[in-house]
Amino acid sequence: MKRFVMMAAVAILAAGCGSSNSPSSPSTPPTSVTFTAALNPANEVPPVTNADTGATGTGTFKLDLTRDSAGTITTAKATFVFTVSGFPANTNIILGHIHTGGPGVSGGAVVNTGLSAANPIVLPNGSVSNQTISGIDVTPTLAQQIIDNPNGYYYNLHTTINPSGAMRAQLVRQQ
Repeated sequence: MKRFVMMAAVAILAAGCGSSNSPSSPSTPPTSVTFTAALNPANEVPPVTNADTGATGTGTFKLDLTRDSAGTITTAKATFVFTVSGFPANTNIILGHIHTGGPGVSGGAVVNTGLSAANPIVLPNGSVSNQTISGIDVTPTLAQQIIDNPNGYYYNLHTTINPSGAMRAQLVRQQ
């Protein structure tokens, strides 16, 4: 019986050490990473309770990366895309950012769209589709931190009547 058990163990070990059809080399790190965010006024801290409360939206935050031969990020460019609806007519989106902070936690802006009260996105009918702002520099260190912990960052849009934030959502990595 001992001989049978020993032979079975050797056979199992040999099967586990056999050749594999999958390569053992590490995969190439991505050169772009995309995050999404289901934007909602109720996610703001404190939640929005005025005319912007009926708004909904989606946001996409994409990082285009340059890496060195070791896979370390050397440069990063960000693109913001958002689609929103349900705002009052002629709402101005005056700011858009990625902020540090987990769910329910307010934090500082770390990536800025460049929007401002002097340079807003105007929503004549209370909505906009696929608004894109691209070419935004992000430090390699920050890009890696967002990739490593997307739930520690949130996408945030601000309006004239909610200059501290009209809608937000945590980043969710898609690829």
